[in-house]
Amino acid sequence: MVLEKTSSPPTGSPTGAGLGLDPLAQNLVASWLGNPHLLQQATLPLTIDQNQATDSATKVSWTLARDEEINFRSAHWADIHGLLYNALPPDIFFWGYQFISFSISEDKASVKVKAKVLKTDEVIEIDGNLLVAADGCLSLIRQSFLPDIKLRYSGYCAWRGVLDFTEKEDSETIRGIRKAYPELGKCLYSDLSSGTHMGLYQLPNKRLNWIFYVNQPQPHLNRNSITMKVSEDMINEMIQEAEKVWVPELVRVMKETKNPFLNVIYDCDPLRQIFWDNVVLIGDAAHPTTPHGLRSTNMSILDAAVLGKCLEKWGIEELTSALEEYQSIRLPVTSKQVLHSRMLGRIKQGLDLPNREPFDPKKATPEDSKDLQQKNMPFFTSVPSLIDPMLYPVTK
Repeated sequence: MVLEKTSSPPTGSPTGAGLGLDPLAQNLVASWLGNPHLLQQATLPLTIDQNQATDSATKVSWTLARDEEINFRSAHWADIHGLLYNALPPDIFFWGYQFISFSISEDKASVKVKAKVLKTDEVIEIDGNLLVAADGCLSLIRQSFLPDIKLRYSGYCAWRGVLDFTEKEDSETIRGIRKAYPELGKCLYSDLSSGTHMGLYQLPNKRLNWIFYVNQPQPHLNRNSITMKVSEDMINEMIQEAEKVWVPELVRVMKETKNPFLNVIYDCDPLRQIFWDNVVLIGDAAHPTTPHGLRSTNMSILDAAVLGKCLEKWGIEELTSALEEYQSIRLPVTSKQVLHSRMLGRIKQGLDLPNREPFDPKKATPEDSKDLQQKNMPFFTSVPSLIDPMLYPVTK
């Protein structure tokens, strides 16, 4: 059973962000779909990882590091959500149910969840063998076991947006951005300037995904979300800051994007434990991370695959053994990936790091710039032994 607070599955093209699927995640998702070709149709190639610098004064850009073989694919999160949702039996989803609390039975054999039906305010109880906490980086379930574990503010926030250019392919804006970033449609661009950077790549169905990182003191968040509500004044200020740094073609894309939003960027020091009795953390609940290593979705997909294989191997009778194996496989990997993504964010934002000077794109040597590449992520191409290498070959 899946309890979901939102009232219905996302439809159409809601606000939200793009994501990049690594080769292993692509193969896992494709294996879960009745028609694997659906994943190809819902994604675009991201074969090139290009890190470049832009001089904010002259608006001249140059390449820092380039890798033409990362073999990722880009997607809008709602498209991947829809593919996975449609591949599952609809009667397992409970839309409009808000998690309240849980309790583990004295014999540790079952777990009871309390949830509120948002339409009626009725509180119901559900019994199960296992509670999988996929409740995100602000996980209430994680807090119940680890009340002293706090999220760590990264030192920067990220403005994000998706520009839909359907029927505007020949507009000045789209012709301009394609001239400034000629490999859109197959390239993950990371553009660095002094004390800031941005990401840009194309999504299927004629959409451009952009993200603009801004160093600032930690904002105050009033609600249980890492996304801030933004005003027209805040958007106008963001555009003014962008005009100081980025080429006019990119700023024009930002200006024409409807409903840009602001994420406060957090991560968490790696946990030492991700299961207790018959409760297990998965995805961002287990390893909140910054976006720079494109890890959040990819770690979550591999978590799901490994947890599923462990449960299949041990069965419900040996649940503790299954969860111990899941934890032993995933914790060493996700811990290193979270810390590497943290380091990558601080390098690209020109922030302090132990034992090294802040990264300056104007002075960076080719050797310095190698640190920016996605392929340096720990376990970048590794496949857990539980995952059948014949069934899930990492595509080249």
